[in-house]
Amino acid sequence: MSYLNILQLIGGLSLFLFGMQLLSDGLTSVSGGRMEQLLGKFCNTRMKGVLLGTAVTGVIQSSSATTVMVVALVNSGVMLLRQAVPVIMGANIGTTVTGWLLSMASISGDNFIITMLKPSSWTPILALAGILILFTARTEAKKHKAYALLGFAVLMFGMDVMSTAVAPLQYEPFFVDLFQKFSNPLLGVLVGAVTTALTQSSSASVGILMALSATGVIPFAAALPIIMGQNIGTCITAILASVGSNRNGKRVAVIHLSFNTIGTILFMLLFYILHAIRPFPFMDSTVTPLMLAIVHTSFNIFTTLVLLPFSEQLIKLSKKIVPVAAEELEDLEEDAQLKLLDPRFLDRPAFALEQAGTVTYSMMEIANKGMNLALDLLHDFSEEGYHRVEKWEQQADEYEDALSEYLIRISSGKLDERRGQKLTILMHSINDIERISDHSINLSDLAQKNEGKVAEFSPEAKEELDIYIAAVRDIMQRTLAAFAELDARKAFTIEPLEDRIDELNKIFTSNHIERLKQGACSVDHGFILTEVYNVLERVADHCSNIGIYIIQYKHDDSLRVHDYTHSLDKTKSNYEKLYRDYVSLYPIKYGKFSNNQ
Repeated sequence: MSYLNILQLIGGLSLFLFGMQLLSDGLTSVSGGRMEQLLGKFCNTRMKGVLLGTAVTGVIQSSSATTVMVVALVNSGVMLLRQAVPVIMGANIGTTVTGWLLSMASISGDNFIITMLKPSSWTPILALAGILILFTARTEAKKHKAYALLGFAVLMFGMDVMSTAVAPLQYEPFFVDLFQKFSNPLLGVLVGAVTTALTQSSSASVGILMALSATGVIPFAAALPIIMGQNIGTCITAILASVGSNRNGKRVAVIHLSFNTIGTILFMLLFYILHAIRPFPFMDSTVTPLMLAIVHTSFNIFTTLVLLPFSEQLIKLSKKIVPVAAEELEDLEEDAQLKLLDPRFLDRPAFALEQAGTVTYSMMEIANKGMNLALDLLHDFSEEGYHRVEKWEQQADEYEDALSEYLIRISSGKLDERRGQKLTILMHSINDIERISDHSINLSDLAQKNEGKVAEFSPEAKEELDIYIAAVRDIMQRTLAAFAELDARKAFTIEPLEDRIDELNKIFTSNHIERLKQGACSVDHGFILTEVYNVLERVADHCSNIGIYIIQYKHDDSLRVHDYTHSLDKTKSNYEKLYRDYVSLYPIKYGKFSNNQ
């Protein structure tokens, strides 16, 4: 084998690995986070888990990527360990799709149909289509489709270059003797495991073996243990991904390694026992790429069928290897929602953004709980309630810090224009939500100062306060409902209510000052009520901001918040109807403006 052949082999291998990475990244990006969502939501039975693991891996062309997803989903609490096991098994089956595609290159024959099945006949068309799409693409989604097409073309070209480069090896005695030594099962498994661990892809190592099989000197007896070892070596990716994860994340890696190792041992024991009883005539024959694809698929289907019923035992084994420790008990006390912001999702920005949206909604729920309790404290103050509001406010601060950092990291990834707009909404919203949470503390402080002595206010003041509180609870709930699904229809109901709250604030404050002047309310506690009104008005403002962000997102509007508010046509019948409804719900009964509702 000449130096030129060695350079060709290195170049072909580089193109092959690059093409595989480009193909996997392109397909993953095209999926837009849907694969992760499928895995997280629909693995409620073992069979569904296997099928989904197979399908997802077949689509994104990488079992390593699937297992990394599973580690991240389990680590973040989206997926349970019992759901992860069948998905991992399915991923092993799905990864064999690449081998079947590569084996098509070895098809021979002059028949038109057979010729068209060869990748060399249609790969150039894919490459041309990929280039045309890439040059004309105006959206990231189309670019990712182009990358997937180009990735497959480069992969097949690299495979062809490798096959050509290694062809002279069939005349090298050293190469022939080397693969005869690999007929030793233990040595063959070790070589397969090391090769796959280095490339971090069983599909890649199978592709390399297929290219070498083109020499026509690799015996089946050597190829079989190498393929078995490849399935063990591919576990390195999950092991690396589990570093830094919680104990369940580490258990996923242990389950993956245990499943592949036990499966390899069982398959090889059965195979070699049968071979010892009655020798298989094909053991000394040379393998073809098609034979390798058949063996790879058969092995993974066999291990899945045998070990799927023992999923619970694999989980128990993983818990013995990675036992419950004191730090895990502490982990259970941590907020599970923040675990959704797993750094492993950042390689798939679309799904990471969905996770961030879920956590942002949870942050809003926390702020809503804190505000409602703070409003209760105005009437019935307690130290226990005060500390609960403090705890929720601190929790909201933690959410803001975690979300801000996570969203910034997502923004450095590839997002299409629409998802970029959603990211902007979340960035703006978490600031407003955090301010609402801060105001819950402000209200609690005022309640503490007032010592719950609302009873000392005049009947009119108490009634106005109750009306104001009801309106603020309403706008908080409407904002929460609108944000849950980024529903513009619900968001449109927020601004008219915010306008009514502005009016309530102005008139109720004026009425209260008049009562203070007349001595109708206690001066000692009376000015606290004015501060309460101001805080409530600010809460409504932040709700209005969030509502407008949602409307802007749904209507693809680039206006700033205040510009948008001022441009709102308040003469429209829908706005007027909503406003009149709010006037009826939250009336002004006292003072000189009571007749101008």
